[in-house]
Amino acid sequence: MKLPSPRGPLSRVVTDLLISPVSTADAADLTDATRRALARSVDIVVDDDVQLSLYVMYELFYRGFEGVDDDWEWSPELLGARRLIEAALEEHLVERVGVPGDVRPDRASVADALFALTAPTPGPSVARYVARRATLEQLRELLVQRSVYQLKEADPHTWAIPRLVGQPKAALVEIQADEYGGGDPGRMHCELFARTMRGAGLDAEYGTYIEQIPAVTLAGVNVMSWFGLHRRWRGATAGHLAAFEMTSSLPNRLYGDGFRRHGFDSDTTWYFDEHVEADAVHEQIAGRDLAGGLVEQEPELLHDILFGAATCLYMDDLVGAHLLSAWDADVSSLRTP
Repeated sequence: MKLPSPRGPLSRVVTDLLISPVSTADAADLTDATRRALARSVDIVVDDDVQLSLYVMYELFYRGFEGVDDDWEWSPELLGARRLIEAALEEHLVERVGVPGDVRPDRASVADALFALTAPTPGPSVARYVARRATLEQLRELLVQRSVYQLKEADPHTWAIPRLVGQPKAALVEIQADEYGGGDPGRMHCELFARTMRGAGLDAEYGTYIEQIPAVTLAGVNVMSWFGLHRRWRGATAGHLAAFEMTSSLPNRLYGDGFRRHGFDSDTTWYFDEHVEADAVHEQIAGRDLAGGLVEQEPELLHDILFGAATCLYMDDLVGAHLLSAWDADVSSLRTP
């Protein structure tokens, strides 16, 4: 993908650095620019400048950018700036994300706590809105918003595989094998999502819509990368994936209904229909064998597992509120329509 346009002083410093080779670039101002950006930030999860900067730093560990030196991936200056943003993000989330208490560190108790945490609620939801009310343009916006993650679906959680052993590792591999199509590239979930985008008349090229993606959506993806890229947060990755899978099956049924309501065929709704069945199985594996199995191996990770799950729900709620508030006001949820 191409480097996105900067959205403020920090992302300008970052993108200006990345267009030069590591060996000739002067990164002396990066730390100060990062500190200034964080000091200015009122709410880090909706700060376009900070979230885009973090997204760009993380993307170097995925597919990188056209014309950007691969050696930037492990640049000490870039990693130092990223660590400052991660510390601020952690402080923000710890203050705002409620973690269930009085959960015993055993498989059954953790699974029960996760299923209780992710139980459907009767309030407003993006899935119900899509099923009943969303316009064709809003359906396309939904796909654009989600493309920033779904076109690399599973990759952030896959970072945890080498950090686990025994049953939790096997459980994660089982889930991810399905996400990657069981060896069939045409059935990879990211490819199924690309089919849905093309069926809706959108460009499914990776990174095409990065300029339109608002900070809050970037923040949800950044949280996954933050957890996945740190061994310290392996428990949070397990909890995040469990919550992700546990809140997938029913919403995807409703998303599929919304697309069918507008006349889209089964090839376009395949992505949603696949997740209705697959994630009903994945939620059990993720809750009991991955998260539950991990806490039995390492009881000290109990809080991190629950924090990861609660953070997943918190970020999903923020993105959902952003979408619904825009659509209810009959305006675009994107930075530029």
